[in-house]
Amino acid sequence: MNIGVLLIAIIGGLVGILATFYLMISFPAVIIWKIYRKITKGIPLTM
Repeated sequence: MNIGVLLIAIIGGLVGILATFYLMISFPAVIIWKIYRKITKGIPLTM
């Protein structure tokens, strides 16, 4: 197998894994933050 194709596949896989972990952490964090602001400051969830 061509080393260039293998290198691109590995880099692409790592980028995909990092993006997935970022989304797994950021979405719940934003939801929790919005709920916290709603309870403490009365700010609507849609802002």
